[in-house]
Amino acid sequence: MATGAINAVRGTRSSDEELFKIYTHSESIALVVDNPKFFNRLAESLIPRINVRFIVLLWGEKSSHSNNSAIKGISLYDYNEITQLGQEYRTKLSVSPKTGQSQDLDTIKPDDIATLMYTSGTSGMPKGVMLTHQNLFHQVANLWEHVPCQAGDRFLSMLPSWHVYERAFEYFTLSNGIEQIYTNDDLKRFQPHYMVSVPVVYETLYNSIQRQIAASPPTQKFLAQTLIKISLLYMEAKRIFEGRALPKNSIQPAFFACVLEWFCARIVAAILFPFHFVARKQFYSKFHSSIGILKAGISGGGSLPMHVDKFFEAIGVTVQNGYGLTETSPVVAIRDPNCNVLGTIGPPLKYTEVKVVDKETGLTVPDASKGILKFRGPQVMKGYYKNTTATEAAVDKDGWFNTGDVGWIVPKHTMGRSRKAGGMIVVVGRVKDTIVLSTGENVDPKDLEEAALNSRFIHQIMVVGQDQRRLGTIIVPNKDEKMEMPKEKLLNLLYDEVRTWTAGCSFQIGPILIVDEPFTVDNGLLTPTMKVKRDAVTAKYQNQIANMYK
Repeated sequence: MATGAINAVRGTRSSDEELFKIYTHSESIALVVDNPKFFNRLAESLIPRINVRFIVLLWGEKSSHSNNSAIKGISLYDYNEITQLGQEYRTKLSVSPKTGQSQDLDTIKPDDIATLMYTSGTSGMPKGVMLTHQNLFHQVANLWEHVPCQAGDRFLSMLPSWHVYERAFEYFTLSNGIEQIYTNDDLKRFQPHYMVSVPVVYETLYNSIQRQIAASPPTQKFLAQTLIKISLLYMEAKRIFEGRALPKNSIQPAFFACVLEWFCARIVAAILFPFHFVARKQFYSKFHSSIGILKAGISGGGSLPMHVDKFFEAIGVTVQNGYGLTETSPVVAIRDPNCNVLGTIGPPLKYTEVKVVDKETGLTVPDASKGILKFRGPQVMKGYYKNTTATEAAVDKDGWFNTGDVGWIVPKHTMGRSRKAGGMIVVVGRVKDTIVLSTGENVDPKDLEEAALNSRFIHQIMVVGQDQRRLGTIIVPNKDEKMEMPKEKLLNLLYDEVRTWTAGCSFQIGPILIVDEPFTVDNGLLTPTMKVKRDAVTAKYQNQIANMYK
């Protein structure tokens, strides 16, 4: 990228066919391979099918591969050789800066493509997103206002290193003198100041703490659960009197109503504070130690369940929920630690505009009205590579990018519970995820799924019901609960759990399909950022789903 070259990065879990399509579609000329094992795989399955000028092997010795017939005539470099070539080039530039360095740097313009990011969508062939140097630099220059880190802080990443979310935060952290740590687990060991991850990691931490509580002696268990409920109530009241709560409706309440609500919230908070204070000192400090996040967790790449969001706030762990897409480099909005309004994705980043439009008419709707979210700013992609039709469908002539997500903007109230939340964005769900029942009713499955995941017996869930009279669901039971029981008894247990946790939702779930195989990246049922591929799951279990409705 520093030399003006364009990279198209992909993970080693990608299939050979996917890698072949991406290599040929991107018109790549070379391969950078991470280790000898993966090199051997590509030497058999990919390299003979493509045109390659050279190959770089990042780890391992190249000597054992130099005689491989698959790379005959192809230059092979190891990392040390690439480093040596770079040092020689740098020396050459330092000797003649006027004829060398300035000429090279002048060839790269802000609007030049820096990378092709192939989307990991929930269905279909990935599209090549053209991100420019300006797109990525916008993230480096503007994330700091919402993530006020300091040189020497430790950032722990649990994301694929080739994903745009990970890459943007890498550039941001390293440019600010921050230590970057890569791991799949063991937060306690590293004690990071910040953790960057997808919602499923925070859900896992939440479930782990819940299991610790459930395994405690009865008295301690009762005390912990009671104190957590008190803390949840305390934080709810605190958000209201501080003006950091979502509004009940679009109309600003009357002055007297605002004062009364503020006064009641202050009284409730004052009564509950001593219990909350004791809980933080005696119980939550142990949770903090096991979680290991010193300043804040950054959540993005999916929807953060409200019960998880509230829980971390109650125990004193800051989680900053953000939002973005590959096409927006990725971050367009993120919550501020000083005004962390739960249920939102925060305000737009600097130089970023947002509007909500009606799905049918395309006209802008007032604040608090639901519609399709659109963003415009320096981080919006240049387009899809060699796909003008898809680009025109995603970005209009005025530069507005259509996210395909449904949301609304918090109205600006001068007083009341949401006086500090005005302009913040709430994401409701995706347009294409909406389930249309045969009754004509439209159902957003996200709320139901998030509610049901409160159950410690449910590991994964996906609501179905397109063109049916009622909703159904596919459930992967939580094996950590050691539910060794007859299938009929397990089915009845899950029925009760689903009905209990979704009782407050607008729609109820009918038939349940229990599956043993979890949704994973390896079996193609999750994206790399742990979103369920609804089309893939529906296709895999289409016969069972059909039988479920008989």
